[in-house]
Amino acid sequence: MKNNTKTLFSGIQPTGDLSIGHYFGVIRHWLELQHQYQCIFSIVDLHALTTITNPIALRENCYDLMAWYLACGLDPKKNILFLQSQVPEHAQLCWILNCNTYMGELKRMTQFKDKSQQFAQNINASLFSYPVLMAADILLYQAELVPVGHDQKQHLELTRDIALRFNKQFSQIFTVPKPVIAEHCARIMSLQDPTKKMSKSDPNQNSTILLSDKPNDIVKKIKRAVTDSEAIVAYDDARPGISNLVELYGVITGLSNEKVESDYTGKGYGIFKSDLAELLVNTLQPIRLEYEKLRQDEAYLSSVMQAGAVTASRAAKQTLQRVHAAVGLLG
Repeated sequence: MKNNTKTLFSGIQPTGDLSIGHYFGVIRHWLELQHQYQCIFSIVDLHALTTITNPIALRENCYDLMAWYLACGLDPKKNILFLQSQVPEHAQLCWILNCNTYMGELKRMTQFKDKSQQFAQNINASLFSYPVLMAADILLYQAELVPVGHDQKQHLELTRDIALRFNKQFSQIFTVPKPVIAEHCARIMSLQDPTKKMSKSDPNQNSTILLSDKPNDIVKKIKRAVTDSEAIVAYDDARPGISNLVELYGVITGLSNEKVESDYTGKGYGIFKSDLAELLVNTLQPIRLEYEKLRQDEAYLSSVMQAGAVTASRAAKQTLQRVHAAVGLLG
């Protein structure tokens, strides 16, 4: 771990193909942060166990996600990139934090309510308590900063509450983390139902653009994206379809919504969608090709994970030893 540099932690579950929502909403922000902080980016496979029951798929997804991390530009020489399950201190700290977390706090988590509906046939205990594992992920590394989107703000608040309570009851062990919110981090919405967030699990394949999509697929999905009958390129809350595409265009180019509107004054949806599709293809094609090359070398991907786990484990052990001493464990 670097000295005199703030530590930042974040992670993604290995649950299948990444969408452009993951890239523009999360990973591209990480690419900026990796030059500013000591960054720890995990593949949180223990979290994935809450919903994934296919062990072969889970293993493949872990290799896939590490390949995407690297293909998108995360540098294993600058960052700690590792597989959560290869550092057992995550689960160990989670149990101790579970003993210091209240049922009422977990019942208020809105994502548990959402996932209980989504996975109605598998509402297991881990689905209820996984915010505590998320807290352990962060607190284990004394992370001062955590990049968060709208969906994760509540979980980070719980992490802060757990840390403050533990520090007050036992000892000043944990750093209380603060959120890092990207200034220009869009929430990419579904191309077919722009009132909902884009999701890789959406049964309508035209709703989501995946990083693995070929150029022709990207063009088709953008052309089929829901808009309206006005045919005026403008950002308007009352017109979520075209507004979603305008925001996506701005995220790629760095242009404001007003500038995008100005550039397409008098031009119809056809020209705008064609230009947007070309922008996406030019942005995503190099990443996909690099991913395909990396994915063929599982030995290299394993070496990155293992090296990252060794470094992460050193820091994790230090925190867990202090926690054990504070609560009275001999180990």
